[in-house]
Amino acid sequence: MDQQVDVAYGVEKFSATDLIALRGELLQSGVDSFQAAEIVAIFLSGRGYGISNHEARSVASRIEVPGVTAEHIQAELERVALVM
Repeated sequence: MDQQVDVAYGVEKFSATDLIALRGELLQSGVDSFQAAEIVAIFLSGRGYGISNHEARSVASRIEVPGVTAEHIQAELERVALVM
């Protein structure tokens, strides 16, 4: 699979399917903010990125709101992902 890399941030462009699946997992799992942060951290770490616990909780809360698009999720992950 070809993965695009955002030159400005050095963060790969995740597929829309993966991003929507991440959001769906957060919405359907019924977890608290700390568990949601762990889901986000696992998503990123599986792709070679790190994230602080605080930022992971923040991102999880931002991508769970109604009407969020894959592009918005990508932007949120770009903002906080740390290249490992």
